[in-house]
Amino acid sequence: MSDWKWTQIAKHDTLTEGPVWDGSGLLYNECAAHRTFRWDPKTRDSTIWRKDTGGANGQTFDRQGQLYVCEGDAHRVVKLDPENPTENPVVISNDYHRNSLNWPNDIAVDQRGRVYFTDPNYTTAHNNLEHESVYMSEHTFGGNWNTLRVTYDTYKPNGVLFSIDQKTLFIADTPNGTNDPKRLLSYPVNDDGTLGESQVLHDFGHGRSIDGMTLTSTGNILATAGSKLAGPGPMIYEFASSGRVVSTHPTPVDNPTNCTFGGSSLNILFVTFSGGELYMVEDVGHTGHLAYPQRLF
Repeated sequence: MSDWKWTQIAKHDTLTEGPVWDGSGLLYNECAAHRTFRWDPKTRDSTIWRKDTGGANGQTFDRQGQLYVCEGDAHRVVKLDPENPTENPVVISNDYHRNSLNWPNDIAVDQRGRVYFTDPNYTTAHNNLEHESVYMSEHTFGGNWNTLRVTYDTYKPNGVLFSIDQKTLFIADTPNGTNDPKRLLSYPVNDDGTLGESQVLHDFGHGRSIDGMTLTSTGNILATAGSKLAGPGPMIYEFASSGRVVSTHPTPVDNPTNCTFGGSSLNILFVTFSGGELYMVEDVGHTGHLAYPQRLF
């Protein structure tokens, strides 16, 4: 059993996702409600930070503190100014070969400013594209963004995360079907931003596989996975970069969705859940490795 001490800090009506630490508080999304909330550690309250989010899901900061967001229901990826979240965002990508994206889900930005995002379909609607893939959007001369498809072997890609040296991109392939392969994959990142051949780091069999991931300062992966329906149940997995399972930590409620580090020293783990819960764990034995903000001591 885990020795982690879980504290519930918020509860919403529907699924929460996309937690990110902004330096002094936590932003996270209640996707179906089209709202982004901000939890303040001083007041211990969550307040609405942004409305009409287009079904915002995964989000991440770049090194300059700009916020990139997957707006699933709006079928696009955008960039927000965190100081002015109500202003119209910059659209990074909303189509591929002139066809609308599916439902952009999770996102990572590298040190060159290239934006990688997953584009699955977890709805009952038909796909907008014939495949569910990972894309890379790159800022081009003249202020435009060019979107390239970078995976051709994913079934339903979800969480996405860079290694510390950014030479590897980790992708959670998380289809719903009982017989579909549920895997943690790694891809070498080429100089031009494309990806090499994938390697299977972990196979979840018939159980629920990874939804979201975050990186520790030692380069290990903390991942939200599992459910009460199959396998060992809902938990946080700690993986070495090789895919070896280092430890597992059961969660207090079912279906953990996303996780990230926060707090003044980036030593608090925040976890969202499909039931709308938001929890924190104050001593997980790790600090986080985030692009923004830098660790403070």
